Amino acid sequence: MQTDHGLLTGDEEHAALLACCNPGTALCTIVGIDGSFSRRLGAQLAIGPDGALSGSLADGCLEQQLARDARDCAGPVVKRYGRGSPQIDFRLPCGGGLDILIDPAPDSMACRDAAQRLQDRQMAVLPLAANPFMQQRRYIPALQLRVFGEGPELAALQRLARAAGIAVETFDPDSLSLGQMPALDAADAWTAVVLLFHDHEWETPLLMHSLDSRAFYIGAQGGESARISRTAQLMAAGAREDDVARIRGPIGTIAACRTPTALALSILSEIAGKYEALQPAQ
Repeated sequence: MQTDHGLLTGDEEHAALLACCNPGTALCTIVGIDGSFSRRLGAQLAIGPDGALSGSLADGCLEQQLARDARDCAGPVVKRYGRGSPQIDFRLPCGGGLDILIDPAPDSMACRDAAQRLQDRQMAVLPLAANPFMQQRRYIPALQLRVFGEGPELAALQRLARAAGIAVETFDPDSLSLGQMPALDAADAWTAVVLLFHDHEWETPLLMHSLDSRAFYIGAQGGESARISRTAQLMAAGAREDDVARIRGPIGTIAACRTPTALALSILSEIAGKYEALQPAQ
């Protein structure tokens, strides 16, 4: 088994929260969007006492303006940027408008509590300073992968996940027992499970173990004939039809991948889309 852990956050959604665990860091949160915009409601940017930025709200121009405005704030305030803003010399490229809550001194203890819950793989809520738009920011734990397999496909998926900052556990046949369920805790609701075997006799106990979990994504490599055989073996092992339907196969967004790297990219893009759909509406 190999495990690559990201920071607390393997994703950008938590970067600002993590930075605000340190006193003296300002927090900017999008609490209103007028028109289209490239970030979601609740997107955050942290501005450290040394001017360091964590998180992302848009392009550098908006972030620089927020850094200046945060220095000038005596307390929490909602400011309008872009369309409808009194700052006529500042516009957003998309033509929309944003309401951003600037809190020059967020509660660092509340931030640490939320960060700890995420570290413990639990949903977290951060109360926001009083404003007419949004009372709290909700977070889900970072995406992580649990991958069983062998060969170059396993190595490629591990390599690309690591490059994307995603925590990944990998298990090859040397760390497994054929025909036996793995001695692992059940995957949580923010974990994707992927099987990358050419020798499909490894799959049934691993999939039965995965189906008895809250994993938001379960996928197994192989074409239509492998899927039919897999389904028959799982049903014979006692799996229910609706459980078997949770398994993606073929996996990925590309219909036919001819290299391990293409397959890994295809799988990661599909998983990222499924994980994005889990993000809470604020």
